[in-house]
Parts: sequence; structure tokens; C-alpha cells
Amino acid sequence: MSSTLGSSIVKKLLMSLSGLFLITFLLVHLTVNSFLLIPDGGEFFNAGAHFMATNPAIRVIEPLLAIGFLIHILYGIKLTIENRKARGSARYASGKKTTGVTWASQNMLVLGITIAAFLVLHIAHFWVKMKLTGDPLLEHTTITIGGVETEVENSYALVNYTFSYLWVVIVYVIAAVGLAIHLSHGFWSAFQTIGFSNEIWRKRLTVLGNLFAVLIGFGFSIIPVLQYLFYQG
Repeated sequence: MSSTLGSSIVKKLLMSLSGLFLITFLLVHLTVNSFLLIPDGGEFFNAGAHFMATNPAIRVIEPLLAIGFLIHILYGIKLTIENRKARGSARYASGKKTTGVTWASQNMLVLGITIAAFLVLHIAHFWVKMKLTGDPLLEHTTITIGGVETEVENSYALVNYTFSYLWVVIVYVIAAVGLAIHLSHGFWSAFQTIGFSNEIWRKRLTVLGNLFAVLIGFGFSIIPVLQYLFYQG
């Protein structure tokens, strides 16, 4: 019994820590992506992308991020299945449906799989081309960094071209909405697991989680939409 309980606590802790790590990554990623909205021909975004690609700390964090995603997805699937079995047994024993459970918490598995599928597409669109295969659109361009002219990959051209396709924009918007719904539950749940579990903090974290979810969902939706409109115009 104690072994099973301990294992469950460890799994939830790993989910929470990896989730908090991913929350931080989303903020950084959205910040850099927001540079796409600056009307300077992509210079500021290319500078940000160059920094992310060449900074030693980012290079160390990148594989950790991949591991974090993997842990979060695998443990998320495992915990969701276990929780569904437990809730199913409780409903069967009592004859009543579980109450007080949000739609997001009941569908974290579906949301997680949807987001994971989107990540595969996102990696194929950008990471593979920027890190492995290259792309003609990434032909170097010159920008000014700290007063010094520097040759960098034209990441802006690749992103701008990718978002010229309406179906890609639609997929990204749907994924952003799914991510927002996922975060609306995952944000406060992660903090609750590491100790912020009293009623006062639960209410505060619920509000913060909803605000964060809206920020991420709106941010990752509006960027491809505006890029598409800019490209078409």
C-alpha cells in the first residue's frame, strides 16, 4: 500500500515539475515569437532566434526540455488512465457520477495527445529544418546586433512562408486553444502538488492559471493569424 502511494506521489511530482518547466518554456517561446509582430522585416525576430540557437545555456536546456516533454507526456497518459480507472470504480460502487470535476481535468488525455500531435508538426515545420536538414528560406541575412553587423539564418522568412498556408494557421489556432484548456487545469494542479494546496492558494492559482491560459492561447493564436494576413496583404 505504502509503495503504491509513494509511487503515485512520485509520478505526480514528476508531472508537476516537468509541467512547471514547460510553463517557463512557453513564456520564453511566446516572448520570442512575439518579435514576429514587430514591423521591421524580421530583423528583431532573427536576432532572437539567433540568440536562442547560439546561447550555450539554451543548448544545455534544449535536451532537458525534450526530456521534460517526454516525461510529462508519458506520465500524463499513465496517470490519466489510472485516475479514470479509479473514478470509474468509485462511480460503479456509488452509482453516481463524479461531481466537481472540470471538463479540462476529465479530458487531459485527449488534450495532451492533441498537443503532442501538434508538436510533431511544429518540429517538422521548424526544428528539423533549422537544426538538421536546412531550407533555402534560411539563407543567411545580415542584421545588426549590438552595433555589429552579423550574418544569421533568416528564420523569419521560413516562419512567414509556413504561415502563408491557411490550413497551417487553422491547425496552430486549434492547438493553441487546446493548450490553453490544458493549462487552465494543469497550472494550478502543478502548484498544488508541490504544496500550494490550501483553499486560499487554490483560488488564487485557479485565477492565475486561467489568466496564463488565456495569455498563451491568445498569443499563440494571434501570431500565425496576423502573419497569414500580413503575407496575403
